[in-house]
Amino acid sequence: MAPEPVNVNEFRELAREVLPKMYYDFYTGGAEDEYTLKQNIQAFQRIMLRPRVLVDVSKIDMSTTVLGYKISAPIMIAPTAMHQLAHPEGEVATARAAAASNTIMVMSFSSSCTVEEVASSCNAVRFFQLYVFKRRDVSAQLVRRAERSGFKAIVLTVDTPRLGRREADIKNKMIAPPLKNFEGLISVEVDSDKGSNLEAYAKSTLDDSLCWEDIAWLKSITKLPILIKGVLTHEDARKAVEVGVDGIVVSNHGARQLDYSPPTISVLEEVVQAVRGRVPVLFDGGVRRGTDVFKALALGAQAVLIGRPVIYGLAAMGETGVKKVIEMLKNELELTMALSGCPSIEDISRSHVRMEHERLHSML
Repeated sequence: MAPEPVNVNEFRELAREVLPKMYYDFYTGGAEDEYTLKQNIQAFQRIMLRPRVLVDVSKIDMSTTVLGYKISAPIMIAPTAMHQLAHPEGEVATARAAAASNTIMVMSFSSSCTVEEVASSCNAVRFFQLYVFKRRDVSAQLVRRAERSGFKAIVLTVDTPRLGRREADIKNKMIAPPLKNFEGLISVEVDSDKGSNLEAYAKSTLDDSLCWEDIAWLKSITKLPILIKGVLTHEDARKAVEVGVDGIVVSNHGARQLDYSPPTISVLEEVVQAVRGRVPVLFDGGVRRGTDVFKALALGAQAVLIGRPVIYGLAAMGETGVKKVIEMLKNELELTMALSGCPSIEDISRSHVRMEHERLHSML
C-alpha cells in the first residue's frame, strides 16, 4: 500500500496511479510547450520570505472574508471541469469537502453534475463559473438556474474566446462525456476526427465576439455580484473596475490557454496596484504549498483558488482526498504565518516577501 501523502504534490502521483492516461493528461496538461505551466510553479520558488521574529504567535487566525462571506482560510476551490472523470461522485464530493472545510467552491460551467445536484448536496456558500456561448440564451439559463439554486456570485471566465492548444488532449483524442447541465439546451455532438472533441466542442459553442460591453448584458440578467477571471495586466484590471465588476481573479487558466503568458504570481502585484482596493483581487495558478498562499497574500491577493490539487485529491480519495488537500494547505499556511510572525491574515504585508528583481537590485 502506498504511504499516506504528506504534502499536496504527493497527491498528484496517487492520481496518476488511478486515472486513465487520457484523463490524467487532460487534468495535468497545459498549452503547447507548457512553458507557462512550469513557470506558474517555478515563479513562486523565486520569491523569498522575510520573516519577523519575537512576535506572539500563540494564536493564529487564518479566517478572512470574500465578498462578505467568512471562510476559515483564504483558500478557495477553483472551477475545474468534469469531476466525474476523476471520481464517480464528481462535483458533489468536491462541494461537500468545501463545505466541511468552511470554504467557497467555484463550480465549473463544464461540471459533470448539475447546478441543482451540487446545490442540494450540502449547505454552503458557492460561486458559479460562466462561459458565454454563441447562444447567449443557454448561458443566461445557467446563470438563472445558479441564482435560483442559491449560488452567491458569478465568475465570468474571460480568457477563452477559443480553446488553447492542449497537445496531450489532441494526441489522446480526448473525448468528453455529455454534460448534464446542457441536456435539452444544446447539441453536444461534434466531429472530432482531427483530435480532441473538447477543441471541436469549444469552437462550435464559445462566443468569440464577447467583449467589455457585454458585461452590461450579464449584469442585466442577474442580481449576483460578477467577478471576471483571466486578468493578467494592469490595463485590463483598470478596465474591469471601470465597467463595474465586483471582483477580479488573476489567472492564466492554469496555463491551459496562451503559452508564454506570464506566470500569474509575477503579475499579481501589477493588477493589485491598478485596482487600488476598489474591488477584491483573487488569485490562481501554481499554488502547491502554504508558503505559496502566504506569498500571494503578501502581494495583495484576498484569497487563492486551487484547481489541480483538488482534482488529485478527488481522484485519489474522493471527498476525503479533497478535504485532506485543503487541510494540508491550511496547516502549512498556519505554520508559515507563525514562523513569519503573522498572527492574522491582516498582519501579512508586502514587506514579508522579496521578489527576484528586488534581490538582484539589492546586490548591485
